[in-house]
Amino acid sequence: MSPTARSIDAVACTTCGLLVSNRYQAQHGHLCPRCGAVLHSRKPDSMSRTWGLLIAAIILYVPANVYPILSVISFGRETTSTIIGGVIDLAASGQWVVAAIVFVASVFVPVFKILALLFLVLSVQLKWRARPRARTLLYRFTEFIGRWSMIDIFMISILIALVKLQALATVTAGPGAIAFAAVVIITMFAAMTFDPRLIWDVEGVSDDGR
Repeated sequence: MSPTARSIDAVACTTCGLLVSNRYQAQHGHLCPRCGAVLHSRKPDSMSRTWGLLIAAIILYVPANVYPILSVISFGRETTSTIIGGVIDLAASGQWVVAAIVFVASVFVPVFKILALLFLVLSVQLKWRARPRARTLLYRFTEFIGRWSMIDIFMISILIALVKLQALATVTAGPGAIAFAAVVIITMFAAMTFDPRLIWDVEGVSDDGR
């Protein structure tokens, strides 16, 4: 097994990556000498925080898809659209590229990220030893794509600004947009609170638990 920071009595800074010995911490305190960040062998309460954020994201994802994400009032007539309804309308009008972008950013990415993080926290909690490198890569990919879920919110903001400038109609974001933005932000925090080093901790544990 490859050596880890714990096995050589050291801690890796999660901000700048500097490896700091526990002897140095005992003498100079628990701050990184290079960037000043607080040093932790593992992120404090990583699993409980990630679980709490994931549960909140799952709960909010329901109203994000049920309630309207956009409301348009034109010539006295109001129309509303949910995320899925917007994708269907875009596809029906021939805007396949835009429909695909909205579907990937607003449906596929959030669901994928929630399921991926659920899989990772369960694998750590159940002490799975299978394919730790693949799970680490999954975490890195999940953390990377999470921010792109905000594309849908950006599109709504641009649409509202353009319509108001041209005075064509009254466009407002619906409650679904607020819930969806909350889901995106919460899942981003969930990825940040999860400590991927926990995936590798079980590698240093023998079958008798030592």
